[in-house]
Amino acid sequence: MNGFYSGVRNLVTWEQYVPEQLSVNSTSPVTKGQEKPVEDPMPPMEPVPFNPYPDYGSYEYLQEYNPVEPCYIDDGDKVLPPDVYVYPGVPQNATAPYFGSMSELGIREDVCYDRFGRFGPYGYGYRYEEGGSGLGGQSENGGSNNMWTNRTKIDYGFVDWGKAQQRCYDKNKIRFERNAKTKDGKTSDPNKKLVKRHAYILRTWQGYRYDEHQLLTLRAMVSELSLKSGGEYDVHFLVHIKDSSIPIWTDDAVYQKTLEENVPPEFWGMATLWSDQLMKLYYPEPFPNNLENPSEHPIHSVYRSAHFTLQWFAQQHPEYDFYWNWEMDLRFTGHYYEFNNRIGEWAANQPRKGLWDRSAHYYIPSRHGSWSSFAAEIENKRIMENDPIIWGPVEFPNSGMVAHPPNVNPPTRYEDDKYSWGVGEDADLITFNPIFNPNKTNWVFRNDINGYNLSLMPPPRRTAIITVSRLSKRLLNLMHEETYKYRHSAFPEMWPATAALHHGLKATYAPHPVYFDRLWPLDYLDKVFNHPQKPEESPFGWGEHNQLGSSFYYNSGFSGALWRRWLGYKENGEGGSSFEKQGTGRVCLRPILFHPIKHENGPTD
Repeated sequence: MNGFYSGVRNLVTWEQYVPEQLSVNSTSPVTKGQEKPVEDPMPPMEPVPFNPYPDYGSYEYLQEYNPVEPCYIDDGDKVLPPDVYVYPGVPQNATAPYFGSMSELGIREDVCYDRFGRFGPYGYGYRYEEGGSGLGGQSENGGSNNMWTNRTKIDYGFVDWGKAQQRCYDKNKIRFERNAKTKDGKTSDPNKKLVKRHAYILRTWQGYRYDEHQLLTLRAMVSELSLKSGGEYDVHFLVHIKDSSIPIWTDDAVYQKTLEENVPPEFWGMATLWSDQLMKLYYPEPFPNNLENPSEHPIHSVYRSAHFTLQWFAQQHPEYDFYWNWEMDLRFTGHYYEFNNRIGEWAANQPRKGLWDRSAHYYIPSRHGSWSSFAAEIENKRIMENDPIIWGPVEFPNSGMVAHPPNVNPPTRYEDDKYSWGVGEDADLITFNPIFNPNKTNWVFRNDINGYNLSLMPPPRRTAIITVSRLSKRLLNLMHEETYKYRHSAFPEMWPATAALHHGLKATYAPHPVYFDRLWPLDYLDKVFNHPQKPEESPFGWGEHNQLGSSFYYNSGFSGALWRRWLGYKENGEGGSSFEKQGTGRVCLRPILFHPIKHENGPTD
């Protein structure tokens, strides 16, 4: 598939767009838009600011919520967070995603992001002397200056994002708390709805190296999620200090020095340190009755219990309603607030009936059709295979566990529900890969579970590969209680979904767009990923080699290659500056969540 590299000179309106899958044939998979260069070096459209936020000043918004005070990057309230720019079209014959749907999630699919519009506001495309990153100087840039027409380049060398986030919250706290009062005396209207708050947690570690590309991504997160939303999100760095000989818990100066040595100065005010020794104190041994430990790592290692730190963080910061567990090797071409906000809204609108079954499968729009058709097909599959119904807490023989929280028991029988229970209920767990039953696979860590009576049958479990997720305060509190009271735990990719299953919480896989590097026959794609005939064929076990060509999996090879091509670098001898200048210009992609990105630099030619 080559349509990913159809550039900005190939832009067409959404109505004119034909995806690559419809424009190629089986013997010559060449993107028609790439067959010859475009003579005009300028894109046929100009970039425009992208605004996915509610109209905070509208009558309708202010009837429901307290007013939003604008937030600034600087402490003098002179520099507003910048706008992201998009092209109001899509490159002709650009490749379409196979899994997931932008329209189903409510994400704009009729615009695309190039590297200048996406990261130019955060320093890409201008020099260090101007406060920029120094990146992009040699790359194809036709039309990119249009985005600077009405904007001043921001000097990011003097930004303190932690203080900016705190100022933003202080100005807007009446939106989030009853009886709150701001410094200028404003109080919360008791008749207005409160806005729920999110902690966006970046899991990093001692010795991690941040390059200029990643700084652009981190600035985008804080600006788009926190400052431009009036404090709805806070971005945090959770820094794993691996050297247990450093006395960070006994000397504040050592703590601060260690923090500053391991986090870029822009983000010092957003970082929290932790260590394995802290987790051993917080969740002390023993952790008995381990069913199986194929990794042979100790229980307090981050490899087996990364969730311990997340549980601990939620106990230290109960002011948030949701906690996003985000990894440092994720990248995103789209707008963070649009993506995170729309996914949360979509998950809240999902009915509980059949949700666990739907969430165990990939949604392939070109194969399944509408979401309702997909849901009906999965429900029929469950009936035909006589799979058990998951309807409220899953009961199983055990020797003790935490009591279920309120409001998790179904109001009606499964058969009587009209897909209404759960609609409007925030999801306790949102994952970015299907939530599958590991007993139906040969996934290597399927039996790494602790604290359950080994004389009984192992408890039912669910797993989502890659720990990236959104977790509710309710779910993290339950996970925490299960751990410290009963020493219950499981492998990090299994524990949140398993705890949600046991306690009848609302969990869902969000069908975000996932791309593949080659043409798949749709029925075969569905068979391989959704209907493996035996455990060894599961795409989450020995069959996971099928994921190597996708844009999102823990060991995908294609994700990093496409990301670097989007940044303008050569990859495997292809792409780069000359290719873009002589062809159809720089790559312009719709919103894609990439994983993993292990490096970003590359040759430009």
